[in-house]
Amino acid sequence: MAKKATTHSFADSFEKIPVTVFPDQKDGSVFVARQIADFIKEKQKRKEKCVLGLATGSTPKTLYAELVRLHREEKLSFKNVVTFNLDEYYPIAKNALQSYNRFMKTHLFDHVDINPKNIHIPDGEIKKEDIKEHCRRYEKMILDAGGIDLQILGIGNNGHIGFNEPGSGIYSKTRLITLDNSTRIANAYEFANISEVPRLAITMGISNILKSKKIILMAWGSAKAPVIKKAVEDDDSEQVPASLLQNHDDVTFVVDEAAAAELTRNKSPWLTGDCEWTPKMIKKAVVNMALKLKKPVLSLTNSDYNEYGLSDLLVEKGDAYEINLQVYYLLRDSITGWPGGKPNAHLPTHPERSALFPKRVIIFSPHPDDDIISMGGTFQRLHDQGHDVHVSYQTSGNIAVTDEFVTRFLDFAVGFEEIAGIDTKKSGKILEDARKFLRRKRSNQVDTPAIRAIKGLIRRGEAKATCRYVGIKEGNIHFQNLPFYETGTIEKKPMSEKDVKLTMELLRKIKPHQVYCAGDFADPHGTHIVCFNVVLEALKRIKTAGDEWISDCWLWLYKGAWQEWNIEEIEMAIPMSPDQVLKKRFGIFIHQSQKDMVPFQGSDSREFWQRAEERNAATANLYADLGLTHYAAMEAFVRWHY
Repeated sequence: MAKKATTHSFADSFEKIPVTVFPDQKDGSVFVARQIADFIKEKQKRKEKCVLGLATGSTPKTLYAELVRLHREEKLSFKNVVTFNLDEYYPIAKNALQSYNRFMKTHLFDHVDINPKNIHIPDGEIKKEDIKEHCRRYEKMILDAGGIDLQILGIGNNGHIGFNEPGSGIYSKTRLITLDNSTRIANAYEFANISEVPRLAITMGISNILKSKKIILMAWGSAKAPVIKKAVEDDDSEQVPASLLQNHDDVTFVVDEAAAAELTRNKSPWLTGDCEWTPKMIKKAVVNMALKLKKPVLSLTNSDYNEYGLSDLLVEKGDAYEINLQVYYLLRDSITGWPGGKPNAHLPTHPERSALFPKRVIIFSPHPDDDIISMGGTFQRLHDQGHDVHVSYQTSGNIAVTDEFVTRFLDFAVGFEEIAGIDTKKSGKILEDARKFLRRKRSNQVDTPAIRAIKGLIRRGEAKATCRYVGIKEGNIHFQNLPFYETGTIEKKPMSEKDVKLTMELLRKIKPHQVYCAGDFADPHGTHIVCFNVVLEALKRIKTAGDEWISDCWLWLYKGAWQEWNIEEIEMAIPMSPDQVLKKRFGIFIHQSQKDMVPFQGSDSREFWQRAEERNAATANLYADLGLTHYAAMEAFVRWHY
């Protein structure tokens, strides 16, 4: 059963569309699935068809998984359901790995009892000259079915719904549309590289969507937070197509806490009504005010507080000077050059414990380069300061190696064997088979196990070289190859019992005092969130089992490869000198397979070393803007209490 959603007084909010917030994607998806199930059953009782408008992409995957579960375990029937999908790439074969036709079969239709004749998806194979007629017929089929009873939507980072890109009008109809470049970049995770992402798509128009009797839009993750705010709080605009949903009488946004982060009720709750002034909330309010006014924290005045809407804080806590000092000390005390704690020092406000020195530390890296990209400076400092540092590479990362890079290594292997005079009977066949496969490989073809193994070996070698660069001994490097990842495709399996047990075994072997784990969940394949959940579940089970060492084990989350912490969230900031920044850069460069042209790069076109340096420098600049010492760069961490 889904956890209870956050309730909010709509009258007191800035929101023009009702927004229901759940703790996470799973709970939100369960809620929406239950809404759909109840609607289907209600229609069944009346012996009526239930017409659903369905979406694709990463957003509804958990929803469809829950609908499949309801069918299997609670006997939810889809025999009276008629579906119309929003969109499809053009041109694309129906059986292509990235086609939405295949997506719907894989995630929903092949697992429930829906009549195939009741499934409607725009045709990505139709001749271009026939598209207008195809779109006209698609709209007529919706009308003939009685219109869409419930339309499910996702939302793009640029505000698109369906493939109605910015500029799409409220009266737009089903049509062929040119995809915005930002959409192609965001969807590149489904393809080997951006050049393979179709430039066109067939989509229902906004006028079609608005004719639906009821609409539910879902959004998960911090990457969607800015556009959710625009869609529900700003005036409706064709530049943010989702905002046009403000013109519908029965629409609800269902989001997780991360996607709701920019809403005024969360970003500036003091503007929407009563606010509980905890130290965390005070820090958030004052830091945001200082950054907006471009003032150091200690320079803020009573007038600033009043003009920024923080008069209630002054009433409750007193003069601005005292509040400023409180926030300044919170910021100052988060900065440390000792991520493992400073030995032989009594520092009550230090983010880490001075006791237990040296500490046993394990860094969990979802991919074989997240450790050096996201916390390379801290990684090196922990080792240099004498801690027993272990690194666990949770997945092989094999899908992020190009075929060209494999070919280069195959050429090296053949040349090495020739020089060394090695008998190549067995290895030669493996290499020849690999070369033959790559020569004939189609763009949507899954790699053979041998190719995946070679790609995994390339990344393993780079990870080992990085650890040697830092100074980590061989026995402290662990390659888990968690099963959820090893599908050979972009699509990953859910977290499994085996993933958790492998992680519990490793944790119990090391008995760490510090665990570092990826907390940026915006990676395009969702690997980071699965890896985080695996570690969290393992720690919780060990805690429940009563292992003695777990009471001394702290969990720190890092970001950097895909996003960065907001400054008010940061609990430990590790400063870096210009030399340390360069040393981290050279460590990232070791991962040559990820340089220059990275497959599945997501919506950030920069190389990983550029992302890391710019984000680390930006964090340091924010601290300086708030009146703290100006460092070249900073890596940031948040402690997670499990």
